[in-house]
Amino acid sequence: MVTPLTVDAAARPAPAFLGGGAKRLLIDGAWTAPVSGAAFETFDPATGLALATVAAAGPEDVDRAVAAARRAFEAPSWADITPYRRGRVLLGIADVIEAHAEELAVLDSLDMGGPLWLTRWLVDHSVEVFRHYAGWPTKIYGQTAPSDPSAFHYTLRQPLGVVGAITAWNGPVLQLAWKLGPALATGNTVVLKPAEWSPLSALRIGELLLTTDLPPGVVNILTGDGGVTGEALTHHAGVDKISFTGSLPVGKRILEVSARDLKRVTLELGGKSPTIVFDDADLAAAARGAVAGFAQGSGEGCVAGTRIFVQESVHERFRELLLQEMKAYTLGDPFHPDTRMGPLAAPRHYERVLSYLDVAREEGGTLTTVGEPGNGLYMPPTLIENVGPDTRVVREEIFGPVAALMTFTDTADAIAQGNDTVYGLAASVWTSSLERAHRTARGLRAGTVWINTYAEMTAGTVPFGGFKQSGLGREHGVEVLDAYTETKTVMVRL
Repeated sequence: MVTPLTVDAAARPAPAFLGGGAKRLLIDGAWTAPVSGAAFETFDPATGLALATVAAAGPEDVDRAVAAARRAFEAPSWADITPYRRGRVLLGIADVIEAHAEELAVLDSLDMGGPLWLTRWLVDHSVEVFRHYAGWPTKIYGQTAPSDPSAFHYTLRQPLGVVGAITAWNGPVLQLAWKLGPALATGNTVVLKPAEWSPLSALRIGELLLTTDLPPGVVNILTGDGGVTGEALTHHAGVDKISFTGSLPVGKRILEVSARDLKRVTLELGGKSPTIVFDDADLAAAARGAVAGFAQGSGEGCVAGTRIFVQESVHERFRELLLQEMKAYTLGDPFHPDTRMGPLAAPRHYERVLSYLDVAREEGGTLTTVGEPGNGLYMPPTLIENVGPDTRVVREEIFGPVAALMTFTDTADAIAQGNDTVYGLAASVWTSSLERAHRTARGLRAGTVWINTYAEMTAGTVPFGGFKQSGLGREHGVEVLDAYTETKTVMVRL
């Protein structure tokens, strides 16, 4: 049984934000209680103790927030500011988040169990994201079009309006930045619903936003359950776009609802990403990357490389290296300096991941792990072998530190097996051959392909999103401008 590293209760951080009573909703620049008075508790997965009581927004609160966002969208204080000024507002948001980076990282570690070294990196990266998008307002160009001498034809890029942004629980601050950054840069206003398992950092950022030059109502924050608050936001006729990060079933539900009034949608959904290791790869580096691919962040990542394919001729050697790397992933309290993996985010999720180990055994799989699950919500890295491509553990997203190890023969076989999934979010390829690298990258149906690396992210310079059922649209890159603007054609007769 796993014995996780522990930290004395007195030594664990207790941010002042956790005090002061129940957390409320941010609507139109003010903190307000929900109309129904409903609330829920958010818990520390490392201790099981309640962290805070948080307001649960209902449909009436969604109405109020959307109305506030619409007023702010049309108000001169936001609609008529110069692109330069909008960029300065985004820089101010970046600065205030950077000034409180440690507090925000601690809140995320407390709320969803990520080790502090990881949540620190995610918050730092979020600062870079806001600074990246601060450069966009002055660079959103329209075009002029050829016309006869008596006419002038041109296009404008204009904001959509009110954006409903719904984030997942596994990277709270970063996902907030990925949605707020482009939405605000392009002149939209936002109603943000953070995940109910990890809402605290979003609420704290809401407090910080009130200290910036952001006008009231431009960003509203509603906490609550996805089935109530999220559903009301998705159905709301006053919302022009939904940007969602989360599970495939919920993404399909949002797409279905959006068809009723043709809301614009961006969906960043699940994955079952392949890690492909050729016989000419640096096997030690590939093993480090492969284990990071499914164990880092406790495997709670949409890009997790949970299907590992190794060329037959190096299977045994690579397997040995994998098992060695798995031993380095020490489990423990997020605030212990030697912790590589924290607990899973919630008891319900832990039970779900644990159930897949039973499924693997039922499907004839062999499990190899560095310790049996136990002592809380801790799950050690687990490798599943002797399972075929049609088994549930190979086809379904587990969202925990569990990966299947399989073999392939040649490049064509690697591409075919890598693509044998309904998902297409990411992939990694390990080889010393430039030809193999490019040929495999071209053949894989995935939105991002990493070569001799894993999970490298930019602050926004290249697009991120998925093929097939991993989503619709792209976050980041130039493509994100299309996701948050409409193109208007203007034709003038001179």
